[in-house]
Amino acid sequence: MPVRNAPLRPLIKALSLSSTSPPLLTSPSITSFTTRRLFSETPRQNADFTHAIIGGGVVGLAIAQSLARNHPSSSTLLLERHGAIGTETSSRNSEVIHAGIYYGANSLKTSLCLRGKELLYSLCKQHSIPHRRTGKWIVAQNDPQLAALEQIHDFCTNQLHVPIHWVSLDSAKKREPAVRAEKAILESPTTGIIDSHALMLTLLGLFEEAGGTLALSSNVQSITPLGDKGSSGWSLTVSDPSGETSTITTDTLINAAGLGAVQINNLIVPESKHKTLYYAKGNYFSYPSPTPKVSTLIYPAPEPGHGGLGTHLTMDLAGRIKFGPDVEWVDSPDDLAVNQSRLSQTISEVKKYLPNLDETQLVPDYAGIRPKLGKASAVAQGKGFVDFYIEKEQGYQGWVNLLGIESPGLTSCLAIAERVEKLLYGRP
Repeated sequence: MPVRNAPLRPLIKALSLSSTSPPLLTSPSITSFTTRRLFSETPRQNADFTHAIIGGGVVGLAIAQSLARNHPSSSTLLLERHGAIGTETSSRNSEVIHAGIYYGANSLKTSLCLRGKELLYSLCKQHSIPHRRTGKWIVAQNDPQLAALEQIHDFCTNQLHVPIHWVSLDSAKKREPAVRAEKAILESPTTGIIDSHALMLTLLGLFEEAGGTLALSSNVQSITPLGDKGSSGWSLTVSDPSGETSTITTDTLINAAGLGAVQINNLIVPESKHKTLYYAKGNYFSYPSPTPKVSTLIYPAPEPGHGGLGTHLTMDLAGRIKFGPDVEWVDSPDDLAVNQSRLSQTISEVKKYLPNLDETQLVPDYAGIRPKLGKASAVAQGKGFVDFYIEKEQGYQGWVNLLGIESPGLTSCLAIAERVEKLLYGRP
């Protein structure tokens, strides 16, 4: 999704022209070009910007528009290293609005997914973002899987109070005759799908309407806390594709860089506190055949050690079916070619719940990368729960750090923005 932006270098030059008369910036909205002020009517006394968000994926966009809209006297900069917004994890996922039923009761993933789901459905309605509440079936083929479904049902009913119910096998055969479930089916009625690209363009439009500044092709090379651990703000050195660099200052810094978030973290903290990110690649295969026809998302029951939710059946808003993601551990976040050798495993997994699948119709579609934090041995085996890391870093001022933002990050994006704002400004 190509989006023009205000190049960073001209912005930096403009900043030095006048401290009393903010420069004018020509920047596109979703549908047209408009002219707006770079800064608010209240000029900054020290830093070039009030907020600088690193990362123009769906989470960075959600945070940027929230800060720009809720703090009209501030100035907000969104830095994206690629030439367009949302080209990494945000546009390479299942586009599912998750119900929030798989994670620990006290986890950020649960609380932010539950809150984010409601905010997201509301935003979709308000701004006509294409989406649909498809519902989701979680299917069990054996006794261990049935036990897993019973745990989910009890968790949702007794702790989360999230809508969930059993579907009788007789009823299931009438509703989705192509789907096989030997033991049980659990239905999540609040699960849905969304056009993630339309969502990101909407968030971008809201950000720009609030006077925010997007700088594409702007790769952060170094970050220096000013004063005592950021007490006087932050200095960022940013390069463009030609290698030229610019330096900006900001009062607050938000690291929402997704697959690059650990690199940003490690630019700031001492080496003894460096973190490592692991990359779980998910391959997707699409199914252009019109039969068998399925209108509900189908997920296998969760299994320990898998590292994901299993190879599931999802669809886009046009009804095109796709299967994925699997879990393939890779060394680089740039490894985005679909691994066709995974096709046989995908067929085997899918036929457990869709036995009449015409495997000759499956074609490679796309792949995405999920950023995983944790100990190497546990991550590699898909063991152990690792929550979102969204914290105002201790020992520093004005820095909110987001690490390991994977699924359900898209669903949670608006709730994550609320949390970031609360961490910065202490608001409930």
